[in-house]
This record gives sequence, structure tokens and C-alpha cells, in this order.
Amino acid sequence: MKHELKKAEDNVSTVMRFVLLGFSDLSKLQGFVFGVFSIIYLIIIIGNSLVIILTRLDPALQKPMYFFLANFSLLEISYVTVILPKMLVNLWTQDRSISLLECATQMCFSLMLGATECFLLAVMAYDRYVAICNPLYYPLVMNQKMCVQLAVGSWVIGIPVQIGQTAQIFCLHFCDSNKINHLFSDIPPIIKLACGDTFVHEMSVYTVAILFVALPFMLIFASYSKIISTILKLPTASGQAKAFSTCSSHLLVVVLLFGSAAIPYLRPKSYHSAEADKLLSLFYTIVTPMFNPMIYSLRNKDVIAALRKILS
Repeated sequence: MKHELKKAEDNVSTVMRFVLLGFSDLSKLQGFVFGVFSIIYLIIIIGNSLVIILTRLDPALQKPMYFFLANFSLLEISYVTVILPKMLVNLWTQDRSISLLECATQMCFSLMLGATECFLLAVMAYDRYVAICNPLYYPLVMNQKMCVQLAVGSWVIGIPVQIGQTAQIFCLHFCDSNKINHLFSDIPPIIKLACGDTFVHEMSVYTVAILFVALPFMLIFASYSKIISTILKLPTASGQAKAFSTCSSHLLVVVLLFGSAAIPYLRPKSYHSAEADKLLSLFYTIVTPMFNPMIYSLRNKDVIAALRKILS
């Protein structure tokens, strides 16, 4: 496939259009992969939309925990919509090209929403910490104003930093190849295409990853350390089981997300493998958003009860 080139003033050829290789190595399975991903996309939209509807309609779910869960479901829909439709178009048309502007836009929104996801999970952990460790103060601390402020803060905190990082990445010169060996526009595979010394940009990526991935994870770890310590001090086994059940779903989602999403950004460049990165990106961009509504609903009696009310 021909790619457009633009001669820069310093006589270096700058790529103006990229090619997302994606699943090009599975040429005989393009239709099957398209069908599977289309079904997954529908499941993600329906499952997360159902969580949002339930938390809005059922009075029993008018609690801070479910307010944050609704935000999380909206985030999952947004994040997958930034990535998956373009992937489906590429599979259907077999035209894997993407313009520089489209590539930058997709990267910017995926990074912003990824940062939101990390901080929103930290906020949800803090909510569980207050509910279990300071139950008498919970209605005062997690009031409506505080919940809205925490949710809005999670949504906007990454916007200026990720816009700046995206601009920095796309100020690089991409000299030789325009083929991105990945499923979508992401930082590690695009930096690989840059010519010249990219050390400063790589250090910038690590710094931002520590800020938006490691910091929320440490906050979550601190919250759950206190939560587990408090639960173990409860006098009855039934009380311990009930307390664990309220936060086990969230903890499972945290492990799945951070375990798969942090590796591509915090791993040294020399250890990057295109196939491994594709598998990890599939996990945190598609698999976890599909299973998150199931994890939260199937393990939550209030959500199941609300679903039964609507169905009946």
C-alpha cells in the first residue's frame, strides 16, 4: 500500500499516513474476527448501558458506590468506542490506513480515558475504604457533592497532560516505515517508527505512566491494605464475608486492568514484543470491558435484585 509522504524542510521524509497492521497476519480469518469483535462490541455496549440504566432507575442503587460504577460503565463504553469501531472498519474494508490526524486523535482520547479509568478505580477504592473503615462517617464524607467532585476530577485530570504527550509524540519524524504493528494508535509501537534519538520521549512516557498508572495503583493498594486489616478485625465470619463481598469485584477489576495495561508502558523498549503487546491490549481494551458488567452484577445482590425488578 502506498503511503503519502511530505518533504520536510530538513530534507527528511515525514510520514503523513499510517497503516495499522492489526490482524493482517490472519488473512483467512478476517471475516471471523470481524464477527467475533462485532458481537463483543454489542455485549460491551449492552452490558455497560444496562448497569447505567439500573443505577439510575432503582432507588436501592442510589448510593455512592453505584454512582461511581455508572461512571465506570460510561467510561468503558467511551474507551471501547474510541478503539473498536476503527478496528472493525479495517477488518471489513481491508483498508488499514489511518491519517496522521486520526491516529493522533485516537491516541489522545484513549490515553485520556485510560487515565480516567485508573483514577476512577482509585476513587472507587477510596469509597470502599470509607464505607468499611469509617462507616459512621460514610454519609458525611461521601456526600453527593464529594462524589460529583471526585468523579469530575477523575474525568478531567488527564486531559491537559495527555494532550501534551500526544502532541509531543506526533512532533517526531517518522522516516522510513508507516506500518504500525498494533491494533490501534498507541505510544510504544509509534515511537518505534520514529527516527533519531527518542530517549527523552521514552522518559516522558515512563514519567506520565508512573503518574497516571503507578500513583492510582498505590492509592488503591493503600486503601485495600486498610480495608483488609479492618475486615480481619471483625468479630464474626459472616461480617467478614459480607465486607469482602462488597469490594471483591472491584479488586478483581483492578488486578485485571493494571496487570495488563501497565506492562506496555512501564516495560523497557528493548523488551517490547509486538505480539505480546497486541494480546495485552486486547485484554485491557476489549476483554475486561466485556466482563466488567458481569463481574459487578453477578457478584452483587443489589444489582441482581434491580435487574429482576426491571425484567419482571
